[in-house]
Amino acid sequence: MKIDTKKIQVESGETWKQFTLTNDNGVTAEFLDYGGIITKILVPDNKGNIENVVLGYENLEDYKTNPFYLGALIGRVAGRIKGATFHLNGNTYSVESNDGENCLHGGLVGFNHVLWETTSFQTEDKIGVHLIYRSMDGEGGFPGNVDIEVTYTLTNYNQFIIDYYAKSDKTTPLTLTNHSYFNLSGNLKNTVHQQHVVLDSRKFVELDEALIPTGKLVNVEGTSFDFRNGRRLGEGFNEHTKQNSIANEGYDHYFLFDNALENNIVMKDIDSGRILSVRTNQPGVVMYTSTTLPEGLRLAEGLSERYLGVCFETQSSPASLHEEDFPSVILEPGEPYEKQTVFSFDIED
Repeated sequence: MKIDTKKIQVESGETWKQFTLTNDNGVTAEFLDYGGIITKILVPDNKGNIENVVLGYENLEDYKTNPFYLGALIGRVAGRIKGATFHLNGNTYSVESNDGENCLHGGLVGFNHVLWETTSFQTEDKIGVHLIYRSMDGEGGFPGNVDIEVTYTLTNYNQFIIDYYAKSDKTTPLTLTNHSYFNLSGNLKNTVHQQHVVLDSRKFVELDEALIPTGKLVNVEGTSFDFRNGRRLGEGFNEHTKQNSIANEGYDHYFLFDNALENNIVMKDIDSGRILSVRTNQPGVVMYTSTTLPEGLRLAEGLSERYLGVCFETQSSPASLHEEDFPSVILEPGEPYEKQTVFSFDIED
């Protein structure tokens, strides 16, 4: 196993670090200290071809703006905060509105634009990097000084693990995630229409036209949101129901996990034989099928288009700031925030 580190000078004058983790099986994870952005994950297919299975820009400079959050760490609050306001302990907080009147993924300068401090480590069967940042009281309008450590680990079992740890000195909303777009066809050969997903969830959150949760949990039974026994993603792209249409003919919805299966999510690509399994202690996931990704972005393996990847944003729900019976995003002072998401890669002949 090995860790390579390269310094990158960007036009803004900043110097970024690019880390490349490679295990003994040839699986590679590449990411930046800027935004904690995962730029590539290379895994073999059933013929031994090692290819990239996430979306990343051809030009690293494009991560400076990165309006579609490719590969980025998201915080303080992943998802949309309705009206960019919330009430907490008798106070009303106004945060940055960057999605109409709502706050999306932490606001104008979220954790995806932070230059993280880094420390690498290596043991006999795993390698990785700790990313550290202090979010100051009032940053983006959020209360509390929050100390965050995110750890990226690659194992010889072909697992890419993200551990999130944080503490705050004030009561504050916090739910962190990663916004990688997965496409198991390898090097973006196909869209994700034919990729097969099992999602251990019998309830998803209804959205309004602004993609804000209405407060209603919907049973997936008999809908294109029922992934419990698996289905191809494209079935939902072509299902012209109101909820699919709101998400621009696809998915951008929060699913609550049942925790009835070994893995919370399993995605397969039949042609390549690649399998991605996701296991987490988060209560749910936003599955976003890149329905608003525009055509023509210069990516490492070609030009972007709709449905080119799928994000599995494991997290709690910011809807809990305004609605009851949703997984809370509130972190109390001194209480540790400890979350983990494991992405495991395998091959089916």
